[in-house]
Amino acid sequence: MAQISEDKDFMPRNQTKTEGNDDQAFWAFAAMSAAELNFPDPPPDQPSWLALAQAVFNEQARRWDTTACGGGLRWQIFQWNKGYEYKNSISNGCFFQLAARLARYTGNKTYADWADKTWDWMETTPLITDQYNIYDGADMKNNCSLPDQIQWTYNVGTFLMGAANLYNYTNGSQKWRTHTEGLLKGTQLFFPAQLGGNIMQEVACEPQGSCNNDQPSFKAFLSRWMAATTQIAPFTANTIMPKLRASAQGAAKQCSGAPNGGTTCGRTWNTATWDGRIGIGEQMSALSVIQSNLISKVAAPVTADKGGTSKGNPSAGTGPARTVEFDAVLTRQVTMADKAGAGILTALVLGGLLGSTWWISIGS
Repeated sequence: MAQISEDKDFMPRNQTKTEGNDDQAFWAFAAMSAAELNFPDPPPDQPSWLALAQAVFNEQARRWDTTACGGGLRWQIFQWNKGYEYKNSISNGCFFQLAARLARYTGNKTYADWADKTWDWMETTPLITDQYNIYDGADMKNNCSLPDQIQWTYNVGTFLMGAANLYNYTNGSQKWRTHTEGLLKGTQLFFPAQLGGNIMQEVACEPQGSCNNDQPSFKAFLSRWMAATTQIAPFTANTIMPKLRASAQGAAKQCSGAPNGGTTCGRTWNTATWDGRIGIGEQMSALSVIQSNLISKVAAPVTADKGGTSKGNPSAGTGPARTVEFDAVLTRQVTMADKAGAGILTALVLGGLLGSTWWISIGS
């Protein structure tokens, strides 16, 4: 709740200037999960879990961009951020998943139509192949014709979760069963045969030891979404659960690191001893894959007509466009405090410059 922001759309002022569509969507997933798992709603003066997710959906639907590539969402929301001219699979996959989950929960066909639209758009681009490989993204300057073919666990994972929700929403349609099965086969890349075929690996960076700060967390999302898929598309369970079990066993062996009393979790689940890696991504991924093995012991996500209590607001997030609001913030009236701060900063900079000049002249 601390990050829902003044506009109740998960764009808090302490984050918004650098926030991407994927970032906003992940917060919406947390709210959507709270609705699906029947968490008690926030206080009456705050929006419901469902309304928070709907606000993000509505804002992102408004950002659908047809200036290049025939549609899709940009990675970034604001043009000053690197990636604004890039349409990536995670932003569009998150929008697809959010629309699919809202369709299943509410029964509202509008959300399903947007999910269909996003899937259809993906198929017009090289970002998804006939073998259900999901590539990272593509530059708009080339009309998305030259994809970056790197593949990440969470890209195929978010599309798998969305397809499974649409399979459930459509009462088991063959179309979404086929796509769910295809995407599940697409995950096999991340369970390499040389590791036994059932242990998850972030193949783009893990073997090379080149993962950045974000990438070790990606396996957490694939683990969660694979587990959830078994509940809403049960025909997948026999394929998914052996992979989650073997991966959890490997992750548990990695959670033997020396810091924190020998409980720090590493990254490489195919080795029996801690690999020396430390980070929140490693901890998230290990926790997620281990907890995912409990999925059969919990109830499936509810819907509005089958046990759900969170009441939505279909108009949430339909106020003035955030870009307009940010223009106002960036061009606000300069105050006396601003002028005083600028004066102090100018004096410090000039003082440092003059001091450096004096020191150089003395030295010479």
